Amino acid sequence: MRKKVTFALTALFVLNSSFTIPSVQAASKKFTLTSPVVKEKGMLPAEYTCDGARATPELRWSNPPKGSKSFALLMSHIPPTGPGAPETPHWYWIVWDIPANSKSLPKNSASIGKLGGNSVNRDIGYAPPCSKGPGEKLYTYTIYALSKSANLGEVSSASVSREILLNGISKITLGKATLNVNYTRPEGASDAPPPPPQ
Repeated sequence: MRKKVTFALTALFVLNSSFTIPSVQAASKKFTLTSPVVKEKGMLPAEYTCDGARATPELRWSNPPKGSKSFALLMSHIPPTGPGAPETPHWYWIVWDIPANSKSLPKNSASIGKLGGNSVNRDIGYAPPCSKGPGEKLYTYTIYALSKSANLGEVSSASVSREILLNGISKITLGKATLNVNYTRPEGASDAPPPPPQ
């Protein structure tokens, strides 16, 4: 009798365990941001900087948190700390109100979501990296999954800065994913800020 009871309990345990596997696997999926043109910590092609065509790169994200109703994107560079270093981060690209069913932004994206300003020329839209001085610089793309619209305005606006975006989404962010890239400007490149895209 004991053998029958033990067998039944073992069979029940195995059966229940098999039903929990999918949920464990689903929970292990990570919210990620990638690009077909550059890998994590890879070198950003010049085409996407002020030394090239000044295009926005294609970005793709997957496995956003459940309940995501909107997305926002920020591209920024945090300068190194120390004497003489800039005190505030630079930002190059802000997009909000990206629809919940979106899974990517195409190259030269300008029609998905609403565009904010940048710290390079204070105009609306993307300002390609054009950092002064030699050496490798790190740039970070961050996609934010939001529980509702960021509510930063009905139209694109140059007044939407990095600080305004982050403050506006601080209480509605369900999760975020990042893609870090590097860029080294060619020797002799001009330090003059690039003009806004036409």
